[in-house]
Amino acid sequence: MNNKSKRIIGFLFVLILAISMVTACSGGGSNKASENNNAENVSEEQPNNETSFTDISQDIRGNTAPTQDQINEINTTLNDTYLGDIFDEKIPNDYSAYPFKGDVTLDVWMPANRNIPDMNNHAIQKQVEKLTGIKVNFITPPVGQEADAFTLMISSGDLPDIIIEPGRYPGGFEAGVNDGAYLDLTDLMEKNAPNYSAWRNSDETRRKTTVTDSGKLLGFYGIAPYSEWMWFGMLIKQEALDKTGLPVPETIDEWHAFLTKAKEVGYSEPLNYGSNYGQIFTGILNGAYGVWDWTFLDSNGKVAWGPAQPKAKEYLAMMQQWNKEGLLNKDWATADFNQRMSSAISGKTAVMMDSPDTMWSYWKEQNNIDFVGALNPVLNKGDKAGTTYKNFKRTGTEAAITTQAENVEAAMAWLDFAYTKKGWEIYNYGEYGTVHLIDESGKPYYPENSYMYNDPDGQPVAVALDKYRRHVWPDIRDEHNSNPLIVAKGSYSGEIRKDWTENMDTSAAMPPISFTKEEASREAELGNQLSTLRGEYFAKIIKGELAVDAYDKFLDEAKKMGLDEFLSIHQAALDRYNNR
Repeated sequence: MNNKSKRIIGFLFVLILAISMVTACSGGGSNKASENNNAENVSEEQPNNETSFTDISQDIRGNTAPTQDQINEINTTLNDTYLGDIFDEKIPNDYSAYPFKGDVTLDVWMPANRNIPDMNNHAIQKQVEKLTGIKVNFITPPVGQEADAFTLMISSGDLPDIIIEPGRYPGGFEAGVNDGAYLDLTDLMEKNAPNYSAWRNSDETRRKTTVTDSGKLLGFYGIAPYSEWMWFGMLIKQEALDKTGLPVPETIDEWHAFLTKAKEVGYSEPLNYGSNYGQIFTGILNGAYGVWDWTFLDSNGKVAWGPAQPKAKEYLAMMQQWNKEGLLNKDWATADFNQRMSSAISGKTAVMMDSPDTMWSYWKEQNNIDFVGALNPVLNKGDKAGTTYKNFKRTGTEAAITTQAENVEAAMAWLDFAYTKKGWEIYNYGEYGTVHLIDESGKPYYPENSYMYNDPDGQPVAVALDKYRRHVWPDIRDEHNSNPLIVAKGSYSGEIRKDWTENMDTSAAMPPISFTKEEASREAELGNQLSTLRGEYFAKIIKGELAVDAYDKFLDEAKKMGLDEFLSIHQAALDRYNNR
């Protein structure tokens, strides 16, 4: 019996109990925490391992018509001298591992993307393969079957070298390490991932959100140069404002008046309520009452549960009334993305709860429908709008290297490339020449004739942003500059997102806490029970199938289920996070 077979048998044994668990529902949205190193010990210097290249910045910067030789040099070599330093911290550029010595092919499991028919033929992945010298075979399950495929893969014990979105593991990312599925990379990072190490250590928030409470480095996280703008909120068709003659609503009462007027002037289902991101729990209307979707920080900085807050019955009474008055889309509890977008461009809808990037594509770009953003509603005029969304420079997704990886050094080198200056350019902006060019300051950008905006296959930007680059990946994600829906000529989605971020209170936002193995199991069990309970009661009350007073029974059942224990688990995790 070979070593791999032994590992598989041992691994299957520890998974018998783990597979029945459900992924933990953490309020902050991510797992793990930090080294024992003190904040004062965070390195501010990048490693001095720069490969020497001929400076070609004068030939490339500001060049709007590069020659084929220039295009080839940019796309087929590691020369990055034309790229500027546009962030507060310099992006690392240690290329000493490339091209990787030896013939290596890595198996990488990742969820499918409906915009990428074949990940193995994705343009930038082929480019990365050539630059790193590391071949990759992507394993992607059919869209919609990711959860079942992941469970089958884990239960089989036959793992690939790398897993994208390892947090799908029962109990979360750290549970996967504890159970022997994923490698603990703590002692390997500095040597085998110098760029990732330098980048995460160049900022305290990045350091703190990419390490466990016990100081372990489990994998590669998407970490940004900045905290990204919030991306989801209330969006109103400009024509609806014009037809009603009303200003952008601020309070719940003003929203009711606006939606009522919108219905009178012809919008039969004025508010498209909910979203495919979280269905009816959006943290927008409910947030006005302090009834946040899930866990949040109260005024004392302690963990609280939104559905259990004092004004919950007021919120539910309001929503029940709005639903009865026909102010919401009739399919709000079940509509998928395509149904929502079909409704959005119809004459039924005046207001969407969604991303301004998405709606710029569907509304403005494809249907010439102008729109504006509104801050989250408040109860009283003059109150500051609030949100539980806050980006902690953790973004994109993460990757784990499994215990069955045959060449750990190659796996780390391949992932580490995404944190180099060259990797930042390629993953965020795609191929030089056809997709992006370089401006006078050394910053990549999409020219108007870019494939991003003029796809040869006629695909819209919302599809091209995945087709020619990586929108969600374990890398240095440059969302504000490289998201083509934000930076497109005439787009104002970035302005809306920036306005939301700068004008809403985020003090209630939970940071990306993580749970111990024991906590994760119990938190997942309680979290799923509470989520199901909340969904059933809130939906039925809003639909009028239950009276508002049924909320009292809901709260009593939540407490009997173990709400206090659930909150104590989250509070312990928050305390550890704060001490990282």
